[in-house]
Amino acid sequence: MIISESMFTVRGVTYRIRSAALADAKQLSALRLKIDGETEYLDREPGEAFIDEKGFEALIQEDSKECRHLFLVADIEGDIVGFSRCEGHSLKRSAHKVTFGVAVQKAAWGYHIGKELLAASIDWADQQGIQKMSLQVMETNQKAIRLYEHYGFEIEGLLKKDKRLADGMYYDTVVMGRQRPVS
Repeated sequence: MIISESMFTVRGVTYRIRSAALADAKQLSALRLKIDGETEYLDREPGEAFIDEKGFEALIQEDSKECRHLFLVADIEGDIVGFSRCEGHSLKRSAHKVTFGVAVQKAAWGYHIGKELLAASIDWADQQGIQKMSLQVMETNQKAIRLYEHYGFEIEGLLKKDKRLADGMYYDTVVMGRQRPVS
């Protein structure tokens, strides 16, 4: 699905949240690889499950036409610094929900980009009548957990010792969900 773009200025940095376009595919491939190497909050090690330009083009095309999918990017003067996706489900028993994921490069942290990607996704989901948004977040990412809670997500469970990080220790994944408010 395609949404209208929005502009934000935080501490002198202006960025835009908009739907992903085919022309973004090359930047998205490089950005995803970069972000995977900047933090252990995501599922992948750098280079794992690599998505090339053609792969991102396919994702963008699918997400643009599917009413239960949303692919957003954040850019600063044309340079993509973050992205988020909501992926809907085709099975009838799961058609009421989407799964949300977000990634922002470290140099762009602190400008509320993840927050605005989340807020835009929630607005879109509510407008589409989507009943539930779900996500998974590492237990070590307390800032993200607090943000999700602020936007109405609740902890639904833990995947115990779900991820092994560089320190050799195992960490839990927190499963969170947000129910659409009753109008």
